[in-house]
Amino acid sequence: MEIAILALGCFWGPEEKFSKLGGVVTTEVGYCGGNSKSTTYEDVCSGTTNHAEVVKIEFDEKIISFEKILNFFFDIHDPTTLNRQGPDIGTQYRSEIFYTSEEQKKIAENLKLELNKKFDGKIITNISKLNNYCKAEEYHQKYFQKRNL
Repeated sequence: MEIAILALGCFWGPEEKFSKLGGVVTTEVGYCGGNSKSTTYEDVCSGTTNHAEVVKIEFDEKIISFEKILNFFFDIHDPTTLNRQGPDIGTQYRSEIFYTSEEQKKIAENLKLELNKKFDGKIITNISKLNNYCKAEEYHQKYFQKRNL
């Protein structure tokens, strides 16, 4: 199994979308990239922690590749808007790929370079080493499933 940790706006919708991909074993929402190893939703929303809302995706690389996960990531959000997805504004809603290996970093950089040709260099997605990931509160997990949305 392999792990992908991706920031692409509010984590509720993307978690639901990734959970339906073939080869995805589990999903979890959390916070990543901030100044401390643990945080809360309220602190993240304050804009003071530097954490992004993320989806942690465990997937079977024999069924779906990291590159295909990233292609889906780029398809389901706008990677050209800084700290914003739709009506959600703030650094916690940034577009970012948190890599867990040098191979993931290479794949992400190459894909971003390729996609920037189509987007005239406007993709602002950060590519960063995994830093200070923590699981979000239980009420955020599988949010859409719990509410039958």
